[in-house]
Amino acid sequence: MTLQHDVIIIGGGIAGSVLGKSLAEQAKRVLILEREKVFRDRVRGEYVHPWGVSEIRALGIFDLLKQTCGHVARYRINQVLDALPKYKRDMVETSPHKTGSMHFFHPEMQEELLKAASNSGADIRRGAVVIDAKPGPNPIVFIREGEKEYTYKSRLIVGADGRTSLCRNWAGFTTQRDPGRLVIMGALLLGVNAPDDAVHYYINPMRHEFTVLTPLGNSRYRSYTGFHQQEGRRRLSGNKDIDEFISIAISAGAPSEWFENAVPTGPLASFDCADTWVPHPYANGIALIGDAASTSDPTFGCGLSLALRDVRVMRDLLLTENNWDLAGHQYATEHDHYFDAIHRLTDWMTKLMYEPGPLAEARRGHAFARIIEDPKRLPDLAGLGPEFPSDEAAYRNLFGDHA
Repeated sequence: MTLQHDVIIIGGGIAGSVLGKSLAEQAKRVLILEREKVFRDRVRGEYVHPWGVSEIRALGIFDLLKQTCGHVARYRINQVLDALPKYKRDMVETSPHKTGSMHFFHPEMQEELLKAASNSGADIRRGAVVIDAKPGPNPIVFIREGEKEYTYKSRLIVGADGRTSLCRNWAGFTTQRDPGRLVIMGALLLGVNAPDDAVHYYINPMRHEFTVLTPLGNSRYRSYTGFHQQEGRRRLSGNKDIDEFISIAISAGAPSEWFENAVPTGPLASFDCADTWVPHPYANGIALIGDAASTSDPTFGCGLSLALRDVRVMRDLLLTENNWDLAGHQYATEHDHYFDAIHRLTDWMTKLMYEPGPLAEARRGHAFARIIEDPKRLPDLAGLGPEFPSDEAAYRNLFGDHA
């Protein structure tokens, strides 16, 4: 067993493939291990906020995505029923990064980025199942391909293996999790008659439910609905529940005529939205990025933007710091800073929009009056993301005396 690679990346999704591409372009020896030989459609994030699109640009993949699978929406339309005015926001004009959001069909994006990593010089092993990883000064991975097993060591192992990460366990990280609150359900719909230059976000605070329609191009929309768990409502799954799924979308505020010709063209599945995260996701030669490091409540669409920031921060540190153990710790410290900010802000938004009960209703009404008075009190998750203030003063500015 020799040191054949500088970096071994476990997982060939958006975080793993873009990190591998970025490092291989700078002559680093990169091995990406991806267990799936063919990427299948599953309900997952396909929305990148404008602040995440700035990371896409910094990573040099904007043109690649735009030309192959990416759909850019200039506008964001928000409607909180019977509480706040409907708001159409031009993200190019009003976001600090002067860009709209980007969306893509997830399997197409994965194929394009993994191919780009290979073209940049990364060694790609698809169908390779990682069975263990050992931390250390030169960490080791153990993989199985067919009936054969192989062992490799490197300067660094990066776990980019998603929200059910095994790399977390192998490296001995401790995972933290919020209590359950929201449930989200997603489906891929064809034939939705909604403007595809905007992301549409509707919230019904009286019923503690929401719907989001994200245009993917070619008449496809990834649509999400959800509600607070305390409502005790049935979770939906499979095509048998598509009518009820659309019913919730309409109840949350989406126009019913948008769905007259809509048909499902992918799975319908439900998920808990509780955040999970690893404090300081680096130790002893193993780093975690993307959902392996932290999963943000998908209701607010920050997951892919966070993953892309992880990649950019990790890339920059590995290319400028010769001591990669130090670079790993620096990455983990910076990751905790921006993830903690998003964690606080999405917690506030859940309390504001969805929490049930008389005290929550009183707090919501008070906060909505303050937002109408000054719309800038509302956290700007789309435009500023973790750069929006999330300290105690910002919390009081949003909720006032009903905090």
